[in-house]
Formats: sequence, C-alpha cells, structure tokens
Amino acid sequence: MNKQSLTTQRKAPLHTRSNFSDETVVTLSCELNALLADIFALYLKTKNFHWHMSGPHFRDFHLLLDEQGAEIIGMVDAIAERVRKLGGTTLRSVGHASLLQRLSDNDADFVTPSDMLAELREDNLRLAAYMQETHALCDESGDVASASLLEHWIDRAERRIWFLFEATRR
Repeated sequence: MNKQSLTTQRKAPLHTRSNFSDETVVTLSCELNALLADIFALYLKTKNFHWHMSGPHFRDFHLLLDEQGAEIIGMVDAIAERVRKLGGTTLRSVGHASLLQRLSDNDADFVTPSDMLAELREDNLRLAAYMQETHALCDESGDVASASLLEHWIDRAERRIWFLFEATRR
C-alpha cells in the first residue's frame, strides 16, 4: 500500500452498517457501553475481594469469587462486539469506563468477608436490574440479538446473587 491509501484507511469511519437507525444505534450503544463499564467495575471489585479474602472460609470464598470473576469478565468481549455489530463504538480506556460506570468501587484497606459478599450481592442485583432495563430497550428497538445475550447474562447474575446470598445467610 502507498502512503496515501494508508492515510485514507486510518481515517475511515468505524461505522458498521446495520438495520438500525442512527438514533437507535447511539441509544443502544450508550446503554451497552454503560453495562460494559459496570461489568469492568464489578469484575475488578470481585477480583479485589478474591485477592483480599481472609478468615475461616477463605478457601471456599476465594474459589467462589474466582469463579464469579471469570464469569463476569466472560461477558466483556461479547458486549463490545455487539456494540460494534450495531454500528456503534465501544469503550476506549479505563478512564472512559470510569465515566460511565454506575457501580461503586471499594478502595478500603480492609473489608470483612461477610461485607465483601454482601456488597457483591448488592452490586450483582444492581447489574441484573441494569441488564433488565437494557433488555427492555432492546425489545423496544427490535434488537433481538442483544436481548438474547442479556437473557443469558441476567440468569447468570441471578445465580451469582443466589450463591452470594446463601454464603452470607446466618
């Protein structure tokens, strides 16, 4: 390739053609990117608590959070690729993600194991609610593919909530 064609190629827009209006692409992309930011936040918090777990149930909780972290990070690529398939652009940096995330971070030096699990349970509840809201938007927009993905992830979030609830039951 010559220099001019490389320059032209770099300036080519990222807009992928889809059957959705530009307005719908922007709306769906914004919602999915907010979910993506929340998923990154929840993943990092889950791993933070996994790394800093302590106490008599260390092994069980450590393994539980490792399993949940792997499940959470497993959603990232599918969401980002869905945004691109719709014709939108996705998160570009940690800073971009932090601007969009709705779930709070936990930077405390020490959190008790029961508080860790309770906080993750509440965050997963909020994430499930955000996914249900996004699912409704997808239904309204006719985005069957995103809705289908969300149905599976909502079920997985509900499973994480259940496990975290049972692990903290007195």
